[in-house]
Amino acid sequence: MLHFLWDSVSLQTFLIFLFIFLLIADYMKNRNPKNFPPTPLRLPFLGHLYLVDFKDPIIKRYGDIFGLNMGGMKTVLISGMRLVKEVLVNQGDKFLERPDLPFDEQMFSKIGLVFSTGHLWKAQRRFTLTTLRNFGLGKRSLEERIQEECRYLVDVFRDEQGNPFNPQLKITNAVANVICSLIFGNRFDYDDEDFQRLLKLMNEMTALHGAVTSQLYNNFPSIMKYLPGAHQTIFKHWRVLQKFMQEQINKHKEDWNPSESRDYIDSYLLEISKDHDSNTFQEEHLMACSLDLMFAGTETTSSTLRWALLFMAVHPEIQARVQAEIDAVIGQARPPALEDRNKLHYTNAVIHEVQRKGNVIPFNVPRMASEDTYVDGYYIPKGTVITTNLTSLLFDKNEWKAPDTFNPENFLKDGKFWKNECFLPFSTGKRSCLGELLARSELFLFFTSLLQKFTFQAPPDTTLSLQSMLGITNAPQPYKICAVPR
Repeated sequence: MLHFLWDSVSLQTFLIFLFIFLLIADYMKNRNPKNFPPTPLRLPFLGHLYLVDFKDPIIKRYGDIFGLNMGGMKTVLISGMRLVKEVLVNQGDKFLERPDLPFDEQMFSKIGLVFSTGHLWKAQRRFTLTTLRNFGLGKRSLEERIQEECRYLVDVFRDEQGNPFNPQLKITNAVANVICSLIFGNRFDYDDEDFQRLLKLMNEMTALHGAVTSQLYNNFPSIMKYLPGAHQTIFKHWRVLQKFMQEQINKHKEDWNPSESRDYIDSYLLEISKDHDSNTFQEEHLMACSLDLMFAGTETTSSTLRWALLFMAVHPEIQARVQAEIDAVIGQARPPALEDRNKLHYTNAVIHEVQRKGNVIPFNVPRMASEDTYVDGYYIPKGTVITTNLTSLLFDKNEWKAPDTFNPENFLKDGKFWKNECFLPFSTGKRSCLGELLARSELFLFFTSLLQKFTFQAPPDTTLSLQSMLGITNAPQPYKICAVPR
């Protein structure tokens, strides 16, 4: 009978029935539960991939809370201060976990600082914050270390003699040196070819993260892992970074003295030696945490500083006002110090406006609901990915004066520095950026040191572009600039 039925069914009919069956299966698998946030039209099999366009965020079109389905993964996008605060602060404990994103787990893994969850994340974060404080975070010793790196950066900028150059690698090198000195006690000269190659790989990885094949990997990993594309280049570069970090760890193990910790790696090795039962601190965790610190602690601050120089060149009147304030408060005889920040109201406002307008991490790092809950009356089932749209805060027309233009007056009241509660470039809540204090110190000292000594201008007959390039960060397109000594 089965043989007869098979022979009597044409291939065309079989394919039609198969297609209908798959449509029904796709619908049953991906249908939304009752009272789930409103969802745009979903395409079978592809979900909402057709809506992804970072240059024209879909958030504007569908409201402050709505659902998406990406390759079978349920996601809720949250916008606006009220709902972002609800998710990250008021119900923060329900959204502390990271989702299972195959692409990011290939890089950052689930055992480091960025994508770990639960007890492991809490232990790693607590240890890292304590250790960084022990090595100067928030203290004069780290400030002096940043000031020293500022001098090196000023020197290499001066070597360009006012000629056009791309500042990307020099800035990245300077920022990387600060975090590297904390992790493994080393800084690298700006002509160190091996380290320069490493920085180029990091820059390329950051940019390629926004490529189509990289984004598709999260949705179709079982297929994409066999296909060529930007994602394969990123994985190859990441293995080079892992090798570099393993070499640093091995060097520390060779001359490690348990009674004298020199840096983060030494402190972690000591913690490993104490942790006999819980397996919270292991060498593979040290590798992951160190890479997370180096990568995250370099790229975000470097991108922001590149935005800063670009905005100064595009807005010479703002740059001149910053320099006049620096000259009046600091002068040219001594380097800027963090205590100057309270007197440099306009300069501080400009730095914050760079962060707002640069918008380096527009959609925050994703979270995941660890239990069933409700947000704004909508049901959010356990396991739902939550994306908080920081762009909606930094460009809210109700909170900022002309939010689409570069305007330091956003952070001034009666001539004094003032910060709007919607300014959350480092996120908020228990999983906010653990390097915020370090980043803020670096941004202030690097920016004021460079503006103290140079005037930044577009090369002759060149119009600088403010177009961004979205990868892991929202960075400016590569550009050349002239640093004219003052």
